[in-house]
Amino acid sequence: MDSIHSEKAPEPVGPYPHARKAGNLLFLSGVGPRKRGSKEIPGVVLDENKNIRSYNIEEQCRSVFQNVRYILEASGSKWENLVDITVFLTNMKDDFATFNKIYSEYFKETQPCRTTVEVNALPTPIAIELKCIATLD
Repeated sequence: MDSIHSEKAPEPVGPYPHARKAGNLLFLSGVGPRKRGSKEIPGVVLDENKNIRSYNIEEQCRSVFQNVRYILEASGSKWENLVDITVFLTNMKDDFATFNKIYSEYFKETQPCRTTVEVNALPTPIAIELKCIATLD
C-alpha cells in the first residue's frame, strides 16, 4: 500500500498519512478544517485556555471539503470519485442542517454514501471531521 502526503492539506496531528492506496481504493485519514502550516482553524474563536468560545460551522465545512480535495488531488483521485464519507460533528443538533445545506452544494451530481455521527470531541478544537473512501482512476 502506498502512503500519500499532500503538500496543501494540513499536517496530520499524529503519526499517520493523509491517505493510503489499496488496490483501486483510496482511504483518507480523518480530515479536519485546519490550514496547512498553522494551528489556524477557520471560523473558530478560542479562549485563553484554548477552549472553543465560538465557531462557524459553515466556514469549517468549506475548509474541510477543500482539504479533502487537496488530498484527493495529491493521490491521483478526484472529488467525483468519493464513494463513502463518514462525518463526525461535535454538535449535531445545531450544525446538522447547515452541514446538509453545504454538503448538497458540493455533491450536486455525484452523491457518495454517507454516515453522520455526533462525537463528544475531536483531537483539535474543531467541530467537524471527515473520513473518506474514494476510487482511483
